[in-house]
Amino acid sequence: MINAILALEDGSVFHGLGFGAQASVTGEVCFNTSMTGYQEILTDPSYKGQIVTMTYPLIGNYGVNDQDAESWRAHCAGFVIRELSPVVSNWRADHSLAEYLQHYSIPGIQGIDTRALTKKLRVGGALSGCLSTEGLSDADALERARAWGGMTGRNYVAEVTHKESFLWDQNENQSAAFALTQKSGETHQRMIRHPLPPADISIVAYDFGIKYNIMRCLRQKGFKVRVVPAETSAAEVLSYKPAGVFLSNGPGDPATLGGIVREVKTLVDFGIPIFGICLGHQILAQAFGGKTFKLKFGHRGGNQPVKDLESGRVEITSQNHGFAVDADSLPTEVSVNRINLNDRTVEGLRYRSKPIFCVQYHPEAAPGPHDSTPLFDEFRQLILSTSKRG
Repeated sequence: MINAILALEDGSVFHGLGFGAQASVTGEVCFNTSMTGYQEILTDPSYKGQIVTMTYPLIGNYGVNDQDAESWRAHCAGFVIRELSPVVSNWRADHSLAEYLQHYSIPGIQGIDTRALTKKLRVGGALSGCLSTEGLSDADALERARAWGGMTGRNYVAEVTHKESFLWDQNENQSAAFALTQKSGETHQRMIRHPLPPADISIVAYDFGIKYNIMRCLRQKGFKVRVVPAETSAAEVLSYKPAGVFLSNGPGDPATLGGIVREVKTLVDFGIPIFGICLGHQILAQAFGGKTFKLKFGHRGGNQPVKDLESGRVEITSQNHGFAVDADSLPTEVSVNRINLNDRTVEGLRYRSKPIFCVQYHPEAAPGPHDSTPLFDEFRQLILSTSKRG
């Protein structure tokens, strides 16, 4: 075991034991309340630049596998937990959590009071921090934490987007939903994969840091998905003749994405069906003429309650964002149709006269919850009804 330190810009210092890579990193220290899904959190590009604290006390017990990653690598800056499980016990595991972090040069710290850290972040707000497993002194770690400067004004999208356009899952071997079975045998992998429907609707998905499960869910609903880099022009998107456009999640401050917002506004004005989530929701809001702002400590976890103001239904949702849309800045042709029941912030928008809607949360949530999965069906029906009217 090696010693590790987590220092916060307010002068707080936590000492623990290091795991993963021997490294020193800086970033925004935040917390996630999910009980499971640490692999999906680590590989979500939206966590770029963040040191993630897990509130659940025991992490790592089911290891990491090669099938459940949400992107091509782990993206968070550092990982903070109460206790690292000494045993990996799951038949699907390919690596331990410590091995996985070491492979991607990400340091972790365990053995600190994550309850006290989370209470500090919730009361005082997200803080800049430095996590080191390289023997930094308290003074050096504090200096690095205070020098980082915060998440506001940071554009990480260019660092996580794919650089070239591509068609998702052309061989149809990555998108099928599966169920586990109790059957066993030398060649049986204990998973049953469900057949995919025909890919009969072509769409373009903007990659601002897109998660694989978004593309899996889109394909499962019959979409043929062309993924394009974040800076792709509206003209190029329309040259593919898509039936609709999807705007993905992603990291950083949405207010830094002026060029992307201008291209999305062109698509809005064109009137093509659009569905956005998370950062895509914030980009759409800006394309409508609205503004975003930094939340005190963000929404990160799998238990965020969202009320659909149109139906009265409450969804339990998976969320990961530190910025939100200012409802008062939106024009009258855009309606707020979903709100967060914890703090009343905007969780969904719908354009009154165009086939465009967006949500702040993750309907593709992996490992869950799945209350919001029908939003992908809603996107499909929106495209079909728009094409009939056209």
